[in-house]
Amino acid sequence: MTTVGRQAPAAAERESPSEVDYTRPLLLGYILKHLLMTDGELADIRDHLEEFAKVEGFAMGTIYTEEAETTPAAFEALIEAVNRYEVTTVVIPSRLHFSALAMTHNVKDAFERATGARVVIASSNP
Repeated sequence: MTTVGRQAPAAAERESPSEVDYTRPLLLGYILKHLLMTDGELADIRDHLEEFAKVEGFAMGTIYTEEAETTPAAFEALIEAVNRYEVTTVVIPSRLHFSALAMTHNVKDAFERATGARVVIASSNP
């Protein structure tokens, strides 16, 4: 499974390889799972990001989910994947998913400067 000149990371677990259109630009996702988030809420957010990708013309790649006890492991893995696969766009459910990572600076702006990828918001709901 490749796109032009690069291998795409695994798509969401529910998708089989035949359901992902690798001719579309690759989109990666990031979710910061808060302590009170249920598994159902997390699944709904993942579904929302996948739907966003389809509507906007992307192939949804990995959605990195940050767990409180391992922060910032998923965020660091996202940065590595963006650089490795030359991803140009990352989707998050809301600005809160990046804002909660640091109190001292704008993580979204720092991420965009460091990776060259733009960050888009899938909705105004956290």
